[in-house]
Amino acid sequence: MKLDELTKGVFKYNPIFYLVLGLCPLLAVSTRVDNALGMSLGVFFVLVSSNVIISLFRHWIPSQVRIPCFIVVIASFVTIVELFMHGYAPELYGRLGIYLPLIVVNCIILGRVEAFASKKPVFDSFLDAIGMSIGFTLGIVGIAVCREVLSTGKIAIFGYTLVPTFTQSPSVMMILPPGAFLTIGVIMALINYRSIRKEGR
Repeated sequence: MKLDELTKGVFKYNPIFYLVLGLCPLLAVSTRVDNALGMSLGVFFVLVSSNVIISLFRHWIPSQVRIPCFIVVIASFVTIVELFMHGYAPELYGRLGIYLPLIVVNCIILGRVEAFASKKPVFDSFLDAIGMSIGFTLGIVGIAVCREVLSTGKIAIFGYTLVPTFTQSPSVMMILPPGAFLTIGVIMALINYRSIRKEGR
């Protein structure tokens, strides 16, 4: 079913918690929810655009040079994201820093392009990219919510405070990479526990 191509990336094959891809930007930018949203939008645009273009031209891309061709296509869309964000969201652009251009070599995007878009029709590739992007967004935003709440005691998105400060003793460790690993580990453990319980029934 076509719907399976959309939903598999959200739940069954979530790129963060199941495929364990894209952890480099995840560790770096998930300290704040607005950073996570900005990165998610960038990944969404690049992944969907790259999947569609590469699927569209898959029969004309020689297999011997497919990886360089994929990187050129991905880099073109990343450049568009960079220029747009630099012009319209300079503060967010500065916070994401080097991790924004590193979308070019993000394992999720290269992996989906190589494993799916280069072999499947355009519509299937489009649905796959949408599903994987949603899965990545849910993962990185969920982790960012946990880390920001525990490290600052509040949640603020683009200057608007959604959750006011509720503690005067936040955990500084949660803003560091070990905090990200700990959060990912706990969430993955809960997901695996739920899967085991479901299979046991």
